[in-house]
Amino acid sequence: MSATSEGANILACSLETTRYYEPMRQPWRRSLAEGSLLLTAGMAFHFARSTGANARAADYANLIVMLHAARLSSSDLEVGGDLVGELPGTTRYVTRDDLLALPQVDYIVTDDSNFKGPTEVSGVPLEELTLYLHARPETDLVVALCNDQYRAHYPRAYLAEHHPLLVLKVNGQGPPAWSKHADGEERGPYMISHPNFTPSFKVMSDTEEPQIPWGVVRLEFRNEKAVFGVIAPQAAHSAARFVLAGYGIARQNCFRCHNMGLEGGRKSGVAWEVLSALATTSPEYFGAYVRNPRAKDPRAKMPGNPSYDDTTLSALTAYFQTFSSRDKP
Repeated sequence: MSATSEGANILACSLETTRYYEPMRQPWRRSLAEGSLLLTAGMAFHFARSTGANARAADYANLIVMLHAARLSSSDLEVGGDLVGELPGTTRYVTRDDLLALPQVDYIVTDDSNFKGPTEVSGVPLEELTLYLHARPETDLVVALCNDQYRAHYPRAYLAEHHPLLVLKVNGQGPPAWSKHADGEERGPYMISHPNFTPSFKVMSDTEEPQIPWGVVRLEFRNEKAVFGVIAPQAAHSAARFVLAGYGIARQNCFRCHNMGLEGGRKSGVAWEVLSALATTSPEYFGAYVRNPRAKDPRAKMPGNPSYDDTTLSALTAYFQTFSSRDKP
């Protein structure tokens, strides 16, 4: 490949990554009037909770669910992040019964790897939960936290494109009847699925993948720039298109299981700084491990990325190297 064609490829990948992950400046699927009504309902609910308000406020409060200060059952869903009327860092709980009382969506899913064949699922779209669960209007990212420290991130663009669903029932049954994961773990108390999934972007040889976690125990409503800002490329070459392409790959893949401080998943137990050090001191090993972890360590649980070509691995390596670069300010 010539330098000109390679540069064009990297530019296209960078632009596509930016298009998908930058917050979309367009309204939610709900009409402005309906959205305003629900926001008013949320404000009325918090007023009613603190002052014992009138019947009209109570009627508005019926549009959204009650969040509890303490857990009432092991099946309660934790809710956190930026919530209307709550201090930052506050955790609240919503019962499964309250979630089941919300308007439900059901469909047959055929392309979810958590199921062996066509499966009926029902639940509440994450887009709707941002309204029902008191998320502040300015939040534009939903984070699903799982009992194994895995995290799935749903920017507003992903919600609008794929319409992920918080699954409450599978084939009409609750979690006790759900099939277990291959390693024997329960898939409940909650899962996330999609009506169907068609990739909406590709960065080099990395194609967008569905975010379909199981064992979901908590939802957080956050600010996309604040969460992803902690893994923005560092050092003098942070704006290089090659590095930005690697950043796009890391955001949608690595960040699920690897953390940078308080953000990102902790399932792997390997922090962002460790990945950076490995990419800097042993770039060939780093790339080979990303492509086929078990070839380097038979005990590795990380899934491989056999479709990643050398250019893709080089971009990912270059991105992680920015965190260990000597020319950092």
